[in-house]
Amino acid sequence: MNRVVVTDFFRSLQDSICTSLEQADGNGRFHEDIWKHESGGGGATRTIQEGGVFEKGGVSTSAVRGSLTGVLATRLEVSPQAFFAAGISLVLHPLSPMMPTVHTNFRYLELENGDFWFGGGADLTPYYLFDEDAIHFHQTWKQACDIHDSALYARFKAGCDEYFFLRHRGEARGIGGIFFDYLRGDFSRNFDLVKTCGNAFTKSYLPIVERRRREPWGDRERNWQLHRRGRYVEFNLIYDRGTLFGLETRGRVESILMSLPPLVRWTYDFRPEVGSREERLLTVLKQPRIWVE
Repeated sequence: MNRVVVTDFFRSLQDSICTSLEQADGNGRFHEDIWKHESGGGGATRTIQEGGVFEKGGVSTSAVRGSLTGVLATRLEVSPQAFFAAGISLVLHPLSPMMPTVHTNFRYLELENGDFWFGGGADLTPYYLFDEDAIHFHQTWKQACDIHDSALYARFKAGCDEYFFLRHRGEARGIGGIFFDYLRGDFSRNFDLVKTCGNAFTKSYLPIVERRRREPWGDRERNWQLHRRGRYVEFNLIYDRGTLFGLETRGRVESILMSLPPLVRWTYDFRPEVGSREERLLTVLKQPRIWVE
């Protein structure tokens, strides 16, 4: 029963988010691929490309069954066994460097031994930092968490700052948000939290899109965006748990790597101009900031 209600919610959330994103984009429409997993179950991957706002984006849901490999079982600190996993994952890469990339993911994992937990979160990756956007994003997630427990936001923000960090670069991927994993215990209570957070996504992000869609930009800003996207790729391929889980369980590769941006560049030993907006972003990424109390 838990599997059914979680899967149904993620699919309903996918519908509502895609509708809102199409309205915000104005031109682009989502294309849907239905796929099946070799061990059972499957998913629906919806992608939008070369739209009015979004250069590339995806909103995917999945509900699959399988067996944990030894490597994955060790990573999860459990014994090899059958599993069920359901989730929704989205990443949006706007064309404008003035609009941030955003990622949101919520998931449910259930093991053969009866253990189960939720995980998920949301984080924002700006290329040019607007403080009011960061405050809005964090305030929205704090309000969602506060509905359930006023202590959650601080805990989940700290988890996000710790998780979305490129250790080899010594900098965060973006300005954070919330992140939690291994949320065990009362199913109904935790599922209610996930539903509240899932429904908060459009409130956290679309007002930022509207605020920045008329900001001017040129080649300098575009090149900086493509350079910073390289950091996004590095994190997703080296550290991201969802990517590693999907590949290890032989998931659909196109859906797993949907999160990668369409264009990116790695500039050797790039150093931003002293006192520039680009340098200011890097300064903030070196040390997590408190955006809301």
